[in-house]
Amino acid sequence: MSNSSGDADALIHILYIDDDEGLALLMQKNLRRRGFSVEWAESGAAGLARLGEGGIDAVLLDHILAGETGLDILPCITAMPEHPPVIYATGSDDTSIAVAALKAGADDYMLKGISADYFDLLAAALEQALERARFRRETAQAQEVIRQQRDLAEMLLAEVNHRIANSLGLVGALIRMQSSMTKDQVAIDALHETQMRINAIASVHRRLYTNRQVGSVQVDEYLNSLLTELEASMRDDKRPHRIVLTAQPVNLATDKVITLGLIVSELVTNAFKYAYPDSVSGEIRVIVDQTDEALRVIVEDDGAGFDPSSPARGTGLGTRILTAMAASLKSDFAYDPGHDGTKATLVFSLHEAK
Repeated sequence: MSNSSGDADALIHILYIDDDEGLALLMQKNLRRRGFSVEWAESGAAGLARLGEGGIDAVLLDHILAGETGLDILPCITAMPEHPPVIYATGSDDTSIAVAALKAGADDYMLKGISADYFDLLAAALEQALERARFRRETAQAQEVIRQQRDLAEMLLAEVNHRIANSLGLVGALIRMQSSMTKDQVAIDALHETQMRINAIASVHRRLYTNRQVGSVQVDEYLNSLLTELEASMRDDKRPHRIVLTAQPVNLATDKVITLGLIVSELVTNAFKYAYPDSVSGEIRVIVDQTDEALRVIVEDDGAGFDPSSPARGTGLGTRILTAMAASLKSDFAYDPGHDGTKATLVFSLHEAK
């Protein structure tokens, strides 16, 4: 049975699945007055076949069918992609049926009747179900647009990080070329340290690009990469030292990681240069752990020790960089005078670091 009136396309199309043809005729007559066009399917199989053709706005599903129940059909309907909302109808006042129907995906539940009030309530339930379905569709579409825009932004940001890393790598290469053409050892050392600082920043952007991260970097992975490169660059017969990293996996905001990388790079570079006598191997330890709401970073060695009140051994630029970077993190930075060697500790709040 179908409604073939010329204005049917202007109506809301309802599929009524029930084995009672007389009730289907009554449903069609009364709902049409309320703006609905009703098609009848006498079985679950016929209803599913009609739904597969499309063009149905909502489903009214009866509980008792020939040889089956609506609860047998309901999961098949809700498994369909973008299925229409389903109103579940039964003559039984057994609340367990209503609970089962709603759990299976029905939008609403109605006790069957034939009065004018029943059809008014049914029309209202159908309109509410259609409104909820429209809201879900619009929400899903909006979320999809947001997801696409986010993916595009992440792709563009990854490309920016890639370009920054490449540009910084080029600057580092130019500095390396300049140092190879310089005879002054002080200038060579200064250029080499500048290259290390640039590398500490470039390494963050490389990690952001390769890991497709946005806005944050995992500290342990970043420091492992940075310190591996630093050791490979500085280790030679005169300074046969090893860097040992022990770090917990903690995520920090990009700018904070850059600052932390510069601090660690300065401290480790100083340890490489000054902690141990020439040609004597030593260990330089970097420890990162989380304590309550703070991050603690320790760089230590077992070498000659360091008196922060003594005059700078070089230009003093490294000390000024350390002071400025530690201040930017709003951190507590101090040397441990009781340590046998040099031990620098940096502690800063994770709340401020994110």
